[in-house]
Amino acid sequence: MPWLSMKNKEKSVRRLSRASLATLIAVYFLILVGGIVRSTGSGMGCPDWPKCFGQWVPPTSASELPTDYKEIYSEKRHNKNIRFAKYLTALGFEETADSILNDKSIREEADFNVTKTWTEYINRLIGVLIGLFIILTFLYSIPFLKSNKTIFFISLTTLVLVVFQGWIGSIVVSTNLVPWMVTIHMFIALIIVALLVYLVFQTHNNWRLNKESGIILPWLVVLCMVGVLVQIALGTQVRENIDVVAASMEYQQRASWVSQLGTTFLIHRSFSWLIVLAHAVLAYIMFKRKLNSRALGALLIVILLSVFTGITLNYLGFPASIQPVHLLLGTVAFGLQFFLFLQLKSSKITVAV
Repeated sequence: MPWLSMKNKEKSVRRLSRASLATLIAVYFLILVGGIVRSTGSGMGCPDWPKCFGQWVPPTSASELPTDYKEIYSEKRHNKNIRFAKYLTALGFEETADSILNDKSIREEADFNVTKTWTEYINRLIGVLIGLFIILTFLYSIPFLKSNKTIFFISLTTLVLVVFQGWIGSIVVSTNLVPWMVTIHMFIALIIVALLVYLVFQTHNNWRLNKESGIILPWLVVLCMVGVLVQIALGTQVRENIDVVAASMEYQQRASWVSQLGTTFLIHRSFSWLIVLAHAVLAYIMFKRKLNSRALGALLIVILLSVFTGITLNYLGFPASIQPVHLLLGTVAFGLQFFLFLQLKSSKITVAV
């Protein structure tokens, strides 16, 4: 019966829509938790992966660990890095591979800290939950294999990327939070966000614009997206500098950290105003053309909040509670930008502005 087929199709769209939206929200929550892990210095709270100190439920006291636990897990991480270095060498990154194997700081093991251990462990548990959400999203995309292959393969790609992201996370741990590995980990998360945003958009017809958008607007959004990505990359470098400064000052005198940061921080701070200006131009053109989009309104609010949290970090001594929020806002801005881009590209008529 045709009506039954249509009913099943609507049910499939509805299930995938809910699953992809729930997964997207969960991914953003994981990014927030990951920011908390970083800002509290808990990234190495578990020196191995996927277990934590060789256990599925981590210890609550150093007395539960062998006396030479530092040497044990340092050696385990080094052995994993040897395997990773072989991959890098095969891909032509021999110099990078050598630096990983010969950097003595990578093999340093921190003292057991129950708070940091459980902070990192909770982060991993949430990561497992994301994996289950992703699997569910993929399963719900299977009925689209015949009717909409793009949706199916986007779901499959997302699943593969999440698995790959888990492996990258294990390398981040084994290399003792090498900055460039943390950055790669972050940008893979952004790709996953973009894929999930695509699935959410494609399963919600009521979010499409019904007026012509013009040729310039979608590419202006792309320009804004590039700006935010550059800003996030600069932010990761600033975060690396903060880690060095904080460690050198034994995590004291937070108010004086800003004065110790270099040129990258100044560029990051100044570049934010260019991003604000670009979004102001975008909003002006869309309002002038009467293109109403809730995504644009949400984007403008997120950009302003991002600037506000950046100012707070600058003038209030980098409060640990604001750092993960600042990171989350940047990733949310990227997701909203991509959603807005999809809205503009899917408008009914495209003419020059």
